[in-house]
Amino acid sequence: MKVILKENIETLGSIGDIVKVAPGYARNYLVPKGYAIEATTRNAKALEHAKRQMEYKKNKVLESAKNLLEKIEATPLVLVHQAGEADKLFGSVTNMEIAEALKNRGLEIDRKIILLSDPIKSLGDYEVLVKLHPEVIANLKVSVTKAE
Repeated sequence: MKVILKENIETLGSIGDIVKVAPGYARNYLVPKGYAIEATTRNAKALEHAKRQMEYKKNKVLESAKNLLEKIEATPLVLVHQAGEADKLFGSVTNMEIAEALKNRGLEIDRKIILLSDPIKSLGDYEVLVKLHPEVIANLKVSVTKAE
């Protein structure tokens, strides 16, 4: 019996694969658990249509991430902070503050995708990574200056 897999199954294949299995295995395990559907022409056409739709959505999201990448890299941030001796900041610059500064510039970025390993604690120029998409990572230039 041929079935179309709806889940990744290590011994059979990945999502969307059409595989031949024993009829009892399909009837008693794969279909009732929702891991597969019977490979009829109707189901195969529906699968192809769903694949095309997912590919279109994926390309659209990737394109919007690339557009946002260009905007982020063209927008260097300058943050003004109080600093003491040896250019140490009173407090620190966190991803939340960077997200707020980007929001003030018209770029709505979630603070969770701003990859800042440690908070910035001294004056200077920094490059901060912003993971917009698994395939698109932007380099944001952040300059921390001393308040007068």
